[in-house]
Amino acid sequence: MDLVPALQEPLKKVLGPATAKVMAEHLGLHTVGDLLHHYPRRYEERGQLTHLADLPMDEHVTVVAQVADARLHTFASSKAPRGKGQRLEVTITDGSGRLQLVFFGNGVHKPHKELLPGTRAMFAGKVSVFNRRLQLAHPAYELLRGGGDGEDGAETVESWAGALIPLYPATAKLESWKIAKAVQTVLPSAQEAVDPLPGALREGRGLVSLPEALLKIHRPHTKADIEDARARLKWDEAFVLQVALARRRHAETQLPAVPRKPSPDGLLTAFDDRLPFTLTDGQRKVSREIFDDLATDHPMHRLLQGEVGSGKTLVALRAMLAVVDSGGQAVMLAPTEVLAQQHHRSVVEMMGELAEGGMLGGAEHATKVVLLTGSMGAAARRQALLDLATGEAGIVIGTHALIEDKVQFHDLGLVVVDEQHRFGVEQRDALRGKGKQPPHLLVMTATPIPRTVAMTVFGDLETSVLDQLPAGRSPIASHVVPAADKPHFLARAWERVREEVSNGHQAYVVCPRIGDEEDALGKKAAQRTSPEDDAEKRPPLAVLDVAEQLAEGPLRGLRVEVLHGRMQPDDKDAVMRRFTAGETDVLVATTVIEVGVNVPNATAMVIMDADRFGVSQLHQLRGRVGRGSAPGLCLLVSEMPEASAARQRLNAVAGTLDGFELSRIDLEQRREGDVLGQAQSGARTSLRVLAVIEDEEIIAEARQEAAAVVAADPELTGLPGLRTALDALLDEEREQYLEKG
Repeated sequence: MDLVPALQEPLKKVLGPATAKVMAEHLGLHTVGDLLHHYPRRYEERGQLTHLADLPMDEHVTVVAQVADARLHTFASSKAPRGKGQRLEVTITDGSGRLQLVFFGNGVHKPHKELLPGTRAMFAGKVSVFNRRLQLAHPAYELLRGGGDGEDGAETVESWAGALIPLYPATAKLESWKIAKAVQTVLPSAQEAVDPLPGALREGRGLVSLPEALLKIHRPHTKADIEDARARLKWDEAFVLQVALARRRHAETQLPAVPRKPSPDGLLTAFDDRLPFTLTDGQRKVSREIFDDLATDHPMHRLLQGEVGSGKTLVALRAMLAVVDSGGQAVMLAPTEVLAQQHHRSVVEMMGELAEGGMLGGAEHATKVVLLTGSMGAAARRQALLDLATGEAGIVIGTHALIEDKVQFHDLGLVVVDEQHRFGVEQRDALRGKGKQPPHLLVMTATPIPRTVAMTVFGDLETSVLDQLPAGRSPIASHVVPAADKPHFLARAWERVREEVSNGHQAYVVCPRIGDEEDALGKKAAQRTSPEDDAEKRPPLAVLDVAEQLAEGPLRGLRVEVLHGRMQPDDKDAVMRRFTAGETDVLVATTVIEVGVNVPNATAMVIMDADRFGVSQLHQLRGRVGRGSAPGLCLLVSEMPEASAARQRLNAVAGTLDGFELSRIDLEQRREGDVLGQAQSGARTSLRVLAVIEDEEIIAEARQEAAAVVAADPELTGLPGLRTALDALLDEEREQYLEKG
């Protein structure tokens, strides 16, 4: 393999151990190459001011601004030597807004001398809210334009070549300007970067070379430099990622599989004949795509995505029946026991006597449908394992207990994985190894995924989308409840829950935390003493606390129960059974209810601290209500201020029921790196300049180019630079585990 010595150089050799340690621990940067690929998040023009008006809450930011005013306050304090504490409040401005900086105690003296009105500087810190105003507490700062000791400031300005100041993604331990100085040190090594893009591709698209792109992104002289560099680096990211996926797809097409075609009047036909409704056009189209794949002699790899309630389970069941028809077995994997049991119940109900193979009263084409979970009794488990090994059971539904060594199949033909993002590729592949030949694979998710993410995160799967909702689903009204600004709204929320219950319905209350954790959060709270600490957020609300407060307070007299992931499986099932049977009015739960719990009588959901959940997660949770004929209600409770990004996110969720629209908003609001960062275990890098939503065209083109390159040269023998980039993206032995988000 072609190593790049200069870029492989460890940072501790180049920058010294202290800086290198912080870079490794907080930014995941270990080598010169890693640092060169740590790009500025944005650029400040000297003399042009940033927008203080739209600073994100709780994020670490760097701003360039001017001191408008500085005041030193003295207050009584038991901690200060003479009983007097000091607080320096500095107001900075950038024309768009003002921001308060606060310094306490011994940290007051230096800024008091240096931050005089009129001084310009870069400030870095975490944005918090204190007394309803945004502030930075104890920010680090670097004077610009010869401020301070004169010499320091002048040198700072000198070190920024050109008029554009790069601002890097930074941390509290390492400010943007320190990263910039480190980049300055390693920049000469950029000349030795080996280009991963094939020459013809680069020339055909008029892209600059990699060394030039690295130089221009870190030290641009003009905005055009930045554009050139970004255009080139986006292509690198899209192309290298797509090559990894194309190689995985190529490897899959080399595998043999048994074609599975349903017999003309077998189990599938019998099942379709007994359906009390006709399939939607979408279900028909997707079924056709799946049946075409099942009929080929290499394994199907298909992602089936559809909104909650769009009928994915029915489509998957028909695929399973087609495989049983052709003499094979099909398995459906669910992320939790509750969900596995629920799938088992609904499949047996839909199939009726067709699920009673080998039993009196079973239909002639019938098969056996078996449930296999970790908490089953020994006798039931032995029988289930026997039915699998003999082929008596055509369909098995279970949790990852299905992957254990003891489980043997007679002839495994299809694996259906529900809610893939909870299921590792390693587990999926272990199950796959149980077939005589690799089985076909259908992955289902109710999290809507924009097309580009499907091409990146799920790039080795073909995608089918179910976007029609079957008739009979009720609308869900969603509202944000601003608990801090308008406490009476929260009181009204609990009244609404009581109203739903008095109308014979049930409700969920969802909290981010269980509450029996080691109370590290509480200890941390007890240690807070200085005033700026008050601005830190309180711990997220917990199921156990909230349930108790509701049962004794606003929901007194109602039957309130709790459900969370740390309960014993039997206890969880008992709670769910009581809720399903209508014996419980209000279920206070963590997100264990997010996936697949189906209680048509539950019409209301109150999500506490809703700002602590992602957009897609809120949409998933909301899908648990409005499943019957009565309309659903979802209340998103938050204490975040009106102007915060978190509140805007909640307004977006309240404003639309379209999951695909929300998944776009979700992506635009999170930095894309998060999306693919979780999506690739074994990847040291996630997306840095590629924006999954905006760069849809680049991703689509890169996918085509990558497919062509891999088809012509699967081992990439003629492209050493590309091999090197691939190895940097994926730890060698994990290429086949491009983890799914």
